[in-house]
Amino acid sequence: MSEIKLIGVAASRAVRNIWMLKELGLAYEHDAIHYTDPALKKPPYIDWNPNGAIPMILVDGTPLFESLAINLFLAEKFPSELSAKTAEERGQLAQWSLWAATSVETDLGNWAYHTMFLPEAERRPDFAKESLAKALKRLDVLDKVLSSRQFLIGNRFTVADLNVAAICYRALGIDMPDKPAFKAWLNRCWSRPAAIEARRARGDQV
Repeated sequence: MSEIKLIGVAASRAVRNIWMLKELGLAYEHDAIHYTDPALKKPPYIDWNPNGAIPMILVDGTPLFESLAINLFLAEKFPSELSAKTAEERGQLAQWSLWAATSVETDLGNWAYHTMFLPEAERRPDFAKESLAKALKRLDVLDKVLSSRQFLIGNRFTVADLNVAAICYRALGIDMPDKPAFKAWLNRCWSRPAAIEARRARGDQV
């Protein structure tokens, strides 16, 4: 059995990896170091991730960083229904993960920071509104795709759904009557037992 060590507090992008590890039923050690801890800039952490950031993972001593890449790696390393069955599906897993990271994540994050996380004096309401509008426009793509199927690839829940739903986490609290297929899919993904465990690990009341 592989030795797995996940590094990073659950209230960060590490929650994506916690979700994946729980979906796969893998035992792992969790070093819940906070993303502000200066120890990240020193060995051994800086040796594992030269960015000095979380999350990162060690599998049998081999380090890897970037949450989405970690999940794609875990899907490849530990084959399951979440994994690609063909080269074409492997490409689609990467396609949707990268699409969400480049098209949705920044704008959803900006909206969240300027409505919830930053001190009120530092928030920019107009910027938050603009960022949300951009994210919602991008999410029309998912609503259209998911209007004819339950999941993104192969009519089953895969790491593509996990990665994209994880990026869209903040959208759980946004009312989207014009995107019923997307919202139903997002709720379906985050209602999975492993997803609920991951949310509880980060302190959510679910």
